[in-house]
Amino acid sequence: MRVLIVEDEPNLGRQLKSTLEGAGYAIDLATDGEDGHFLGSTENYDAVVLDLGLPGRDGMQVLRDLRADGYKQPILVVTARDALADRVAGLDAGA
Repeated sequence: MRVLIVEDEPNLGRQLKSTLEGAGYAIDLATDGEDGHFLGSTENYDAVVLDLGLPGRDGMQVLRDLRADGYKQPILVVTARDALADRVAGLDAGA
């Protein structure tokens, strides 16, 4: 299974990547929203793990853009945002 992680916090990105690779997944790691959207729209992934607070392009916009591009695979949002409105917005955008 091939997974794209889009996470700008270096330690968290490395930990997610290491853990998933240890479980047998092939992982690509993007550290900003622009690279995340580019990889998600040009490569074939089985799933995306997406942070919302990203430089370059906000994670919520990456999510909306990938769905608008026809991306059908699961997108799991990980974020420090805890407001109900943020959760609803993420689900409405296609997470």
